Order: sequence, then C-alpha cells, then structure tokens
Amino acid sequence: MKNPLKYYKTHIERYQIEVVRLYKEMTLLSTLRLLVFLATGFGIYFFFEQWQIAIPIAILGTVVFIYLLSKYTDVKRLRDFNSALVEINSEELEIAKGDFHQRADGSEFQNPKHYYSLDIDLFGRGSFFQFINRTRIQEGTEELANALKANDILGILKRQEAIKELSEKPKWRQYYSATASLVHVETPAYKIINWLQNHKTFMPKIMSWVPMAFTIISVVLFVLILLNMITYPALIGYWLLLGLAITGKYLKKINVLASNTDKVRDTFRQYAQLLDLIENESFTSELLQSKKQQIQSGNTKASQIFKELSRSLDSLDNRNNLIGAIFGNGYFLTDVKNAYRIEKWIETYGDKVADWFEVVSFFDAYNSLGNYAFNHPKFILPEIVKHGSVINAEELGHPLLNLEKRVDSDLTIENEQFYIVTGANMAGKSTFLRTVSLHIVMANVGLPVCAKTSKYSPVKLITSMRTTDSLTDDSSYFFSELTRLKYIVDAIKQEPYFIVLDEILKGTNSTDKAIGSRKFVEKLVASNATGIIATHDLSLCEIEQELEDVKNYYFDAEIVNDELYFDYKLKQGVCQNMNASFLLKKMEIV
Repeated sequence: MKNPLKYYKTHIERYQIEVVRLYKEMTLLSTLRLLVFLATGFGIYFFFEQWQIAIPIAILGTVVFIYLLSKYTDVKRLRDFNSALVEINSEELEIAKGDFHQRADGSEFQNPKHYYSLDIDLFGRGSFFQFINRTRIQEGTEELANALKANDILGILKRQEAIKELSEKPKWRQYYSATASLVHVETPAYKIINWLQNHKTFMPKIMSWVPMAFTIISVVLFVLILLNMITYPALIGYWLLLGLAITGKYLKKINVLASNTDKVRDTFRQYAQLLDLIENESFTSELLQSKKQQIQSGNTKASQIFKELSRSLDSLDNRNNLIGAIFGNGYFLTDVKNAYRIEKWIETYGDKVADWFEVVSFFDAYNSLGNYAFNHPKFILPEIVKHGSVINAEELGHPLLNLEKRVDSDLTIENEQFYIVTGANMAGKSTFLRTVSLHIVMANVGLPVCAKTSKYSPVKLITSMRTTDSLTDDSSYFFSELTRLKYIVDAIKQEPYFIVLDEILKGTNSTDKAIGSRKFVEKLVASNATGIIATHDLSLCEIEQELEDVKNYYFDAEIVNDELYFDYKLKQGVCQNMNASFLLKKMEIV
C-alpha cells in the first residue's frame, strides 16, 4: 500500500532541487547573454570601418543572443513547471493536516432545490468539495461539481475503474495539474465554442493562393531592382500600395477576428499542452480510453491541430508592430494569409473543439477524484451488487473526520426498509445521516468510501435535513419544509430513492409534529421507500411495532462523573437518555 504523505515529501525535495538547479542555469544564461551583447557591440564598434568584418560579427552575435534567449525561456518554463509541482505537493501535505478551509469551496454550485447538496455539506466552507477539489481550470471545476451532484447510478463500475487507474498515476496527474496552472486564461471555454460556432467566414477561397503568389512577385521585384533589371524603382512603391489596398478591403473584418482571437490564444495554448499529455499517456480503463479516443481526428493529433491554430493566432498578433504591419501586408499580405488560415481551421475543426474541451475538463475533474483515491489508500471501493442490501457496510465513517476522532459504525439496511434513529443532542445523529448520504454519493461517483467493507446496491439519494425560510420568496420555514417533503413524495413516484430525513416538521407544535411525522413515515413505507429519519420524538418509534419494514436505532448519551459522555455508536433500539435538562443545568442556564 502506497504512503501518499511519503510520496509528497519525497517529491517536494526532488522538485525543489530541480528548481534550484534550473535557477542557477537561468542565471548563467542571463550572464552569457549580457556578455554576448557587450562583445557584439564592442566588435561592431572596433571594426566599424571594416564592414566585411563588422557585419558577420553582428550576425553571429545576434544569432547567439537569440539562441541564448530561447534557451533561457525554455529553462524558465521548466523552472516554473517544477515550482508548480513543489506547490502541488506542499498543498497536499497541508490538506492532510486538515488545513484546507482557505481553498475554493464551490459555494457557487450550491442549490437548495437540489436532491441533497445543501443538506450533506457537499459545497461550502469545510465541505467535501472543498476537501477533494484539485481542478485547475474553470470547466474542470464545473465538471467535478456536476459529477458530485449527478445522482447517477449507471456506469459506476466504469467510473471506479477510471478513478482507480488515475489514482495509480500520481506523477501524470501532477504534471497535468502543473501544466494547467501555468497558463492563465481570461475567456471561458463556452464563449470560445459559441464564437467558433457563430463565426461567419469572410475570406474568399481565392485567398488560399493569392498571398503566396503576391509574396513571390514581391521577392522577384526586389531581386530584379537589385540587379538593375528594372529601371523604374518606384514600381516597388506602387506594389506596396496595391498590397495595402488588398489588405484594406478586409481590414475591418480582420480587426474583429484579431480582437476575438486575442482573447483565446492563451486558452488554445493551454489546451494544446493538456491534450498532448492525454495523447501521450496509455490508459487501460474503458472510460479513460473512450475519452482519449474522443480527441482523435484522423491521423492528426488534437494537440498538433491546436498548435497549428496557436501559431496562426501568434502570427496574426504580430500585426500590432507598425513597421511589420505596413511592409508585411504591403508585400506579403500577411494579415490576409493568417486570417484565411484561421478561418480555414475554424471551418475544418470548429465543430470538434467542444469535444476536445470536454475531454480536457473531464481529465481535470477526474484527476481530483483519482487524487482523492490515492490520498486514502485504506478506503475501499464498494462492491456493486444488483440485489440484496442497499448498504451493507462494516466500520462506516465520515470521510472528513480525523481518523483519531472518528467513530465508525456497522450499517445494514435492506431495500424498502426504513430506519428511525433517535438520540440525545450532539450524540451523532446528524453526522451519521451525512455519513450514510456521502457513502451513497461517493459510491455513485465511483469513489472509494470510508469503510472497512461495503456492498452497495446503487440507488439515488434525496434528503430533507436543512430547510430554511426565505424572506425573498415570502415563505415561512414550515411552508419551505412542506414544499421539500412534497418534492420528495413526487420524486419517489417516478423512481426509487434513498431518503434521508432529519427532524421533519420542526415548524409546528409538538403534538401536530408527532402526528404529521408518523403519517409521513407511514406514507413513505407504504410507497416501498428506503431510508432513514432522525428524530427526537420517541413516539415515532412505535411504528416499528406496526410495520415490519421499520427498524429503530439510536445513539446513546450517558452521564459519567457528572460529565456527558457519547460513544457515537449506532445501536439497535430506542434512545432513553436525553441531555437537554442536564446541559441547561450544567451550563447554569437554569
């Protein structure tokens, strides 16, 4: 069994050593560049009157300087990449200590009307999402949030296989994350896709060869004038004006195209690098292989196709240089040529970009899931069964609780069985409900769960645990709760759900609450529902005597040496010990 903490510590040291080495190399290259610049300047100055020597010195010095600059850029990119890897491994060690509450918490994905996300702390500060999320691009973050909210019980085994395979590729996962983190994009993928799909081509097909022909004629004119074969030098000026006139015809539309492409250059550069990592990695799981196949386009790799576009986008961006724009367009029709290439690319591949973006986002999201599995080697993938108990788990615990403080419980709940859970305040009822709920959510996603063993018959989850009133909607707490319960009743008419309820009908008096709660549970049982309800109302437990499918369980609390003691263990039966009066007295409230 791999030790993730040992892995992170080892690789922090390894990458830090590489960062230091690369920094020294950058310093050396900077020094050499300065020396080459000074030597070239001195050589040109010294041999200024001997141009046969000065020109070769200038050319050689420029070539060496550009080479050193290119080398410096490559080394700096490697240094930044290794620095990102250091940060990734350092973050994992901090998160393992429980220091993750400053990370993005996914609050924007919270939806009170969702089946379960609000009730089980899926998003928000201290949430499961905040703990698990390692995505680096916005679309990947959305993909991860959607996976956790999907309530999808189909294809679990494929997802398990994919997550398990990614968990065994920590180096590749970190390379993917580091690569994604180095390119900061401003335009989200959906806007790029909309632009590509709605772009109207304005370059005529004739422009596929006109710029090349115009360039050849320009070169021939220059050669003929230099050889004095043309005695009318002003011709080259008129040719320049002709080139500018041709470019000017499309200038307005080229400016709009350049404006749009300027916003997406970094995105395409980032995605090209990430696609390259996917293409060059071998996958064995069916889901990952199908995603990799999705980015194939004939014999050409998607990453190479993206790089081709990036080069055209960079070339079009060079038009911002005034001298280059005048002479480049006047003699070589560079704007026309680059605009045509970009439009041809959009025409050929524009409809495939959405698929490529989706694959990049998928791997960004699944890297988080694989990372979670890697970080918890003692957690187990639940055995998926078609029949039998909905959940049959030994030592089931909440995945976010510290191992030293966590108290696990065994749980077996059959299909169409309903548990009524009682217990004193703070005895662990709500934590238990969230533990069971997270087991279902994690199992459906394909994640390993916090248990020693688990057999699981896939089921969708629906909850009512944290209802709130709404001043905006002018609805009372009680009405909001009734709306939620109606939502549950309507949902289970369509398909089976695992229902988790916590102290329902809190917005009415105790007698009314007891009667209403009893009728609601009886209705759920009559509907062959499966689930758990936590309550302080002991009279609700009487249903067990009348309905075979209802079972009573409880969490206990004891007073030992005038102190309240909880063991947080799930036990069969009805709780008899409550603690409100004791706590009021203990805290000197009464």
